[in-house]
Amino acid sequence: MIKITPEDALEYHRLGGKPGKISVMPTKPMESQRDLGLAYTPGVAVPVLEIEKDPENAYEYTSKGSLVAVVSNGTAILGLGDRGALASKPVMEGKGVLFKKFADVDVFDIEVNTHDPDELIRVVAAIAPTFGGINLEDIKAPECFYIEETLKAMLDIPVFHDDQHGTAIISGAALINALELVGKEIDKVKITISGAGASAISCAELMIRLGVTRSNVTLVDTRGVVYKGRREGMNQYKERLAVETEARTLADAVRGADVFYGLSVADILTPAMVKTMAERPLIFAMANPDPEIKYELAKEARPDAIVATGRSDYPNQINNVLGFPFIFRGALDVRARAINEEMKVAAARALAALTREDVPDSVLRAYGLESLSFGEDYIIPKPLDPRVMLWESPAVAQAAMETGVARKRVDIDEYRQQLAFRQGLGEQVRYFIINKARNLPSKKRIAFAEGEEPKIIRAASQVADEGIGLPILIGRRQVIQEQIRLLGHDCHAQIIDPAQFDRIEAYAREFYELRQRKGVVLADASKIVRDPNVFGPMMVRMGDADAFVSGLTYDYPEVIRPALQIHHTQPGTRRAAGVYIMIVGSRVYLFTDATVNIDPSPEDLAEITCLSANFAREIGLEPRVALLSFSNFGSTPHPLSAKVKRAVEIIRSRCPDFPVDGEMQADTAVVPEIIDERYPFSQVRDANVLVFPSLEAANIAYKLLARLGNAQAIGPILLGVGAPIHVLQTGAEVRDIVNIAALAAIDAGNRSPG
Repeated sequence: MIKITPEDALEYHRLGGKPGKISVMPTKPMESQRDLGLAYTPGVAVPVLEIEKDPENAYEYTSKGSLVAVVSNGTAILGLGDRGALASKPVMEGKGVLFKKFADVDVFDIEVNTHDPDELIRVVAAIAPTFGGINLEDIKAPECFYIEETLKAMLDIPVFHDDQHGTAIISGAALINALELVGKEIDKVKITISGAGASAISCAELMIRLGVTRSNVTLVDTRGVVYKGRREGMNQYKERLAVETEARTLADAVRGADVFYGLSVADILTPAMVKTMAERPLIFAMANPDPEIKYELAKEARPDAIVATGRSDYPNQINNVLGFPFIFRGALDVRARAINEEMKVAAARALAALTREDVPDSVLRAYGLESLSFGEDYIIPKPLDPRVMLWESPAVAQAAMETGVARKRVDIDEYRQQLAFRQGLGEQVRYFIINKARNLPSKKRIAFAEGEEPKIIRAASQVADEGIGLPILIGRRQVIQEQIRLLGHDCHAQIIDPAQFDRIEAYAREFYELRQRKGVVLADASKIVRDPNVFGPMMVRMGDADAFVSGLTYDYPEVIRPALQIHHTQPGTRRAAGVYIMIVGSRVYLFTDATVNIDPSPEDLAEITCLSANFAREIGLEPRVALLSFSNFGSTPHPLSAKVKRAVEIIRSRCPDFPVDGEMQADTAVVPEIIDERYPFSQVRDANVLVFPSLEAANIAYKLLARLGNAQAIGPILLGVGAPIHVLQTGAEVRDIVNIAALAAIDAGNRSPG
């Protein structure tokens, strides 16, 4: 468990001379007198009048549609109890940070200094017009039930008490998956819940909606089992869950139970009790930070158990951050009037389904894991999985539309893409590439040299599942099939083993014809074509594949050399080149050539530039090209700067259909003000295609920017080869492999439109 001292916590909250964790940022320009007039008086009067005419216009002209109030009176702060409204503010700010970080939802935290439920209701109702939704937080039971129910009846925006419903939704997803793993039917299992507060009651009601039989749920509070006829410590919410039973203690209730839900206090469940549970029990000990039974003790007592806790240092963390940001995101984006039970169930089922998918390398890296797949130690997604929003929010929005609480209808596929765009410009570029590959008239066959590698198999699964192309894995069939089994994938890829390939001799003869005057004899050709980096390009040449991808475990020359030997360069092109898509904040650049040409001549630079400009258009970027040097337009005469200047002259004669200029320094190329002030004659302002004078310069620049500038790099993308051959970076992540495969498919489609 991560150790955090009191000093650490206090220093974090006052860090940087600006106490707290949240601030307000403008979303519109405020740079001129005109901007000020539009933002405030007189311009602001126009939307005022429009909203008066139709209150729905508030969603069009204000932040209402992406703004949530996090409201508390501080009567049940975490595990600290009633500490007052003001003391709850750090928690409410923290909630706001999570809303923003995970789902791009803005928050005002509202701490209300009252213990009177009706007064709290009046305050929230009075401020509700400001917000698209209300998140109630850290309000003690049973008042929280009354407050939420009353506000839901009064207001036409979502009201959601996360302490109740968040844990219910996340644990519900875990329950669906864990029951499948142990082979038990949800309507047959017996469940014991330790605790009878807001979260416990909500968990019980949601699991019943998921299919659990009500009479099979036994609630246990501080006075024992909640049974029919009990009078002490009862309320209307517990009464709904009272059952006919002889059990009176937690030990009685746990005996023979299939599932234990802990929503109470530390160490209340003993190893002896666990031993009395049914075969292959589920133990969800969710008290935080100390669970009802320690993970190690539960596994020691019942090695056959699936165990989940609320802690991040054990498998299967049931964490509310998997719920509330994405549930509100989906509700807000369809302008929902409520978050109803169907939306909660949809959220739980979406999370359960996501757990079955391949886990991205970024998630593995964040948690220091080599691998992770659906199973006893992974029944719920990890909180830092960026795909959660793309699965859960659309499911919630869909349920809202289907149940009639949505004011606005959205196309779910388009909505999912919009959500991806919220995750940054990198996602927009990636979606453009993936969608372009998907929408080709025919699916392209993409051969992967390293078909036995787990990353390649995972990427091939995604290529097939997402409709990007038809993957072909090159390698030994038995090895690949065993890897697929170990990964737990249903990989729909063709497998081709060169050693068993029935056309290998035809490949050898063709390769011999190509290379017979380069020292290759027929006997050698038969051996050489079995090399995956020769076999793959030969597949493309012989019409058995449309594109080829390699490089995960090979050095760059090992891939590109045979590709050029077999396919040469494109007609009319003397050189191949490599380009990287660099995403820096809200900007997209192309960097070239960072991979192929070590010391390009002026003619080489011209070819590299024309190839890169054409590629820019293929990905929807209108090229503005700058050729870089240490000199600005002749300021430092030198053979190296003269080389770049000469390249610009050649480019203008060969490729006159895009703006190009140089030689210029890097800052001159990307800072428009420098051009405006010093070089207004330049044909390029604010360049987006940066051509470096040498491979050395380009390679250093892209790697420094990626590492120190937190830029995203997509590539390398190979240009100018006579066939769709593309090279991976050594050790590339699955996501990067999928990107390159999509680019390879697009390349194949451009060469053969059919």
